[in-house]
Amino acid sequence: MSTQEARERLELLQGTLDLLILRTLIFGPQHGQGIARAIQQTSEEELLVEHGALYPALQRLEERRWISAKWGTSANNRKARFYSLTTAGRKQLVKETTKWKRLATAIGRILGPETEES
Repeated sequence: MSTQEARERLELLQGTLDLLILRTLIFGPQHGQGIARAIQQTSEEELLVEHGALYPALQRLEERRWISAKWGTSANNRKARFYSLTTAGRKQLVKETTKWKRLATAIGRILGPETEES
C-alpha cells in the first residue's frame, strides 16, 4: 500500500463541490474530467471528485445559470461538453468564497493554534 493510499482522503463537505467547480472554471472553459483532475491536482491529491457527484453538480450549476456548456473536442480527440463560468457564476463565486473563508476562520478560532504533539 502506498503512502497516499494509507492516508485517509478528505471528504467534501456539503456545498463545497459547487464552489470548487466555480473556482476551477475561473481559469477558463473545461470539460468534466478536466474539472475533476484540476480539483485533485490543486488540492495536492487530497480531494478526489467522483463522477457520480461531479455530473449532477454540473447539471445543478447549469440549471442555476452559474455555468454554461457547449459541445467541443477534448485534447484526446473525443466529443465532450465544455463548461464555462457565466457572469452570474462569477458573482456567486465571490459570495461563496466569502462565506467559506468566514466559516474556515470561525472554525480555526474554535480549534485554536496548532500545537506540536509529543
